[in-house]
Amino acid sequence: MIIIKIIGGLGNQLFQYSLGKSLADKKNTELKLDVSGFDKYKLHAYGLNHFCIAENIATEKEIEQFQKYKRKPEKKWFLYNKLVADQNKYFQERQFHFDEKVFDVSDDCYLDGYWQTEKYFKDIEEILRKELVVKSPIGGKDAEIMKIIQSTNSVSIHVRRGDYVSNSATNDYFGTFGPEYYQKAMGIIAKKVLNPHLFVFSDDHKWVKKNIILPYPTTYVDHNGADKNYEDLRLMNACQHFVISNSSFSWWGAWLSKNKNKLVVGPKKWFNKVKPNIKTDDIMPEEWIRI
Repeated sequence: MIIIKIIGGLGNQLFQYSLGKSLADKKNTELKLDVSGFDKYKLHAYGLNHFCIAENIATEKEIEQFQKYKRKPEKKWFLYNKLVADQNKYFQERQFHFDEKVFDVSDDCYLDGYWQTEKYFKDIEEILRKELVVKSPIGGKDAEIMKIIQSTNSVSIHVRRGDYVSNSATNDYFGTFGPEYYQKAMGIIAKKVLNPHLFVFSDDHKWVKKNIILPYPTTYVDHNGADKNYEDLRLMNACQHFVISNSSFSWWGAWLSKNKNKLVVGPKKWFNKVKPNIKTDDIMPEEWIRI
């Protein structure tokens, strides 16, 4: 049994599930999801239940059996970490970039991290593309916009603001991108895509309508609230091309697209401030364009 901790926004949850699925398949064992963190974490809601996955929620007892193997950071726990803690039983993400050591874990283990690179699950890409599909029928305004997306040279533009702006510590760490970034990105896409139609997704609709104004037909997708973010993701990944922000939600909108000739433009600088030991080279697939 592999248990993976599910926490954070929908994009983070999709990364976590995808690594868990990849490892469970490799180890020929069952995958269970630890969603207990959402009892206290209120910034985002658990959202994997909206997708066509085999949703197997871990029990409190199943989760608890792995906690003794977790390393403790304080020096006073030196002997405990040496004699009891076991990263093959409780593997905590050790670095932002790809860590192949995670594939050495036991087939009975707990995984704790964010795992933000396709290198953890590229080998099961086709399986994930079948599973990470919204299972409820599309309707209403979403269906109307989907028709336009499917009948145009659609370009998804995602602008992440929200807590990146409202929380000073988060803003200092992640940073946000202004109109210049989106103008430059669309300049790249417009050279290769005839008559693009833009679909702008954001968690700050008031700001984007005032600031993201580009010389192309534009649809601002502003009718879905946070509780319907999976609907935005469905519309986003139906687009042909993408301008993403430094957001895992944005990343999945582009990655799940079925267009084999898609252009994806993303930020070269994923974090505003980053420590020297944090490497972000692995977060975007090599074929995506970095600016």
